[in-house]
Amino acid sequence: MSVHIARPCWTLTVKPMTTQRILTGITPSGTPHLGNYAGAIRPAVEASQRPGVESFYFLSDYHALIKTDNPERVQRSTLEIAATWLASGLRPERVWFYRQSDIPEITELTWLLTCVTGKGLLNRAHAYKAAVDKNIAESEDPDAGVTMGLFMYPVLMAADILMFNAHKVPVGRDQVQHLEMARDIAASFNHRYGGEYFVLPEAAIDESVATLPGLDGRKMSKSYDNIIPLFAPPDMLKKLVFAIITDSKAPGEPKQTEGSALFQLFQAFATPTEAEAMRRRFAEGISWGEAKEALFHKLESVIAPMRARYEELISEPARIEQVLKSGAVALRAKYATPLIARLREAAGLRPLDRLPATPTDSRTKAKAQTKPQFKQYRETDGLFYFKLVGSEGHLLLQSQGFASAREAGQAVAGIKNGEDFEQWSKLAPGASDASVRQAIDALCAD
Repeated sequence: MSVHIARPCWTLTVKPMTTQRILTGITPSGTPHLGNYAGAIRPAVEASQRPGVESFYFLSDYHALIKTDNPERVQRSTLEIAATWLASGLRPERVWFYRQSDIPEITELTWLLTCVTGKGLLNRAHAYKAAVDKNIAESEDPDAGVTMGLFMYPVLMAADILMFNAHKVPVGRDQVQHLEMARDIAASFNHRYGGEYFVLPEAAIDESVATLPGLDGRKMSKSYDNIIPLFAPPDMLKKLVFAIITDSKAPGEPKQTEGSALFQLFQAFATPTEAEAMRRRFAEGISWGEAKEALFHKLESVIAPMRARYEELISEPARIEQVLKSGAVALRAKYATPLIARLREAAGLRPLDRLPATPTDSRTKAKAQTKPQFKQYRETDGLFYFKLVGSEGHLLLQSQGFASAREAGQAVAGIKNGEDFEQWSKLAPGASDASVRQAIDALCAD
C-alpha cells in the first residue's frame, strides 16, 4: 500500500487568524417581544463585538413578501425592526447593517444560483413539503396555494449567504436544512465553473439560546398571543407582568423556581447575583404580587433606556433610512459588485468586444488553469465527492462518496495536512504518488 508523505500545509497554522464572516438575517414581521430580545437580538449584538468577527445583519424584506401581501405592514415592520436592533446596541459603524432589497446583486445572484440548482433539491425543502402534504391531506391539488416565492425560498437564502461568502450563519434547527442546501448550491456552482467562487457556509446553532415563557407559561410567541412587547410603555408592561399565570400558593409558602414563568423572565434580565437572591426569596415564600412587582422593576430598569432610544429613532425614519442605505452602498462597493463581476465572467456573461482568440467552454477551461486544486461536488446519488485536479487539468485523485459536504471537506483538509489520501480516495489512471505529492505541495505553497 502506498503512503502519501506530502509536505503538510503548515502555512495554514502559522498565518494570522483570518476574520470570520457571520451573517444574520432578520425578517421584518410583527412586533419584537422579550423573547426575541433575549433569544436573538441581545446575543447577536454581543457577538458582533467580539474580535476577529465581521458581522453582517440584514433586514430580509424580500423574504417578508412570501409571508404577507400587505405593503404597508412590510414597510412599517422594516422600520420597527431596524429601530429595535439599533436601540438594542447594534453599532452600524462596527458591523454591516443593510436592507436586502438595497443590494440588487442579491437578486442577480439568485438567478445565477437557480441555474445550477436541481428541482429535486427544492422539492425536499421542509416548508414546501409541509404545504404539499397539507394539500394532499385535504384532497387539494398538491401545489394549491404554493407560490414560487415559497418554493424558491432556499435559493434566495443561499444568495443572501453566498453573496458575502459568510463562514457561519446563526440559525434555529428548523433552518439547518436551508444551510445544507446553500452548501450544495455553492458546491454545484464551484464545480460547474471550475473555481472556488464560494465558501461553503456552516450553520451555527447555539444550544444555549434563551427561550422565554409567555404570559400563559408556554413559549412566548405571537401565534400563542402570549407575548410581552419589548418596548411596551411602563403602564402596559406592568399590566402584562401582573397578568402572568401563577399557581395558587399563598404568601409564606415556599415556591419552586423550576417551571416558574416569573422566575425565568427575571433570570433572563437579572445579573447572576440578583437571580440567586430571587431564588432564595422564592424558597422563603415571596408572594406572587411581590415577585411580579420585582420582575416589573427589573424589566423596566433594563428596557427603559432602550425604549427611549427606540422612540427617538422611530420618530426619525429618514435617519434609519440613511443608516441602511449607507450600509448597502459601502457593502456593494466592497463585496457585492466585485463578486457579481467575477461570477458573470465565469458564467460567460461577458462584453462582446473581449472575445477570446480561440473559443473555449467548460470542458477545455480546466486545461488553462495554472494551479492544482481540489473540487468538491455532489452527484445524483446524493453523496458528496472531491477530486484533485492537476495544473494541466488532468485528474489525480478521485474520492469515495461521503454522506455530507462537511465530511468531504474534512477529508480534503486531512490530505492537505499530510494524512494518507488512500483513506478517502484512490489514484486516477495514469496518476502516481509522486504526481499527487507534487500537486499538493504546489497547492500548499501559498
